[in-house]
Amino acid sequence: MLAGQSRASREPENSSPALLLVDDDAELCELMVEFFSQHGFRVESVQDGRRGLARALERRFALVLLDVMLPSLDGFEVLHQLRQQSSVPVIMLTARTEQQDRISGLNAGADDYLPKPFGPEELLARIRAVLRRTRQAGLRSTGILQAGRFKLDSAAHQVWREATRLELTSIEFDILSLLMRSAGRAVSRDEIAGVLYHREALPFERAIDVHVSHLRKKLEHQGQSAIQTIRGVGYLFSPEPDSTA
Repeated sequence: MLAGQSRASREPENSSPALLLVDDDAELCELMVEFFSQHGFRVESVQDGRRGLARALERRFALVLLDVMLPSLDGFEVLHQLRQQSSVPVIMLTARTEQQDRISGLNAGADDYLPKPFGPEELLARIRAVLRRTRQAGLRSTGILQAGRFKLDSAAHQVWREATRLELTSIEFDILSLLMRSAGRAVSRDEIAGVLYHREALPFERAIDVHVSHLRKKLEHQGQSAIQTIRGVGYLFSPEPDSTA
């Protein structure tokens, strides 16, 4: 066990945000525990995928930092199994440079990804951005949005297509909430990036497109999608007519 790890687990749950780091690089874990403790976070580290998954499901963490290349279960499989039971925000860390690996992580439900090697300040900024988005989503209207076949409950963080509950990640939920609140109007990638990351979309950034693509598939019904791509503009939420109307 790393120095500081047992202290983190013994601290009160509400003293500061708790992060779970799942990475088999013990030296990196020790450095990150020390760095983030200086910035108001508690970090618990686990060095293999199977124990990391179990720990993520055992207690409430504000965010999970998940390496891709792990013993026992790789990061993709950990994320896949985690998403079946939890919507906790996840940032994936990967030494793989192939774009497809990053897209696979986003498709599996990651909120963000960061290639290794990375600067701790950049990771800190990304963590804060994800947590800020999560907090703001919780502070927004607690009402229910209804559009065609779809119903979104902000308080319960749930979405239904008629009687079918849809399993969305936290970032997919936030994108859908924005699109439903803007139903009938095309929403730009910059507007989505502003809500998710508090910045404009980068020219070659694929993360937003991947999240929207994944969300579009989950919303499909009988071959029709409620999200349309408006070339050169953005995305438009256009729900099917309510079958009970």
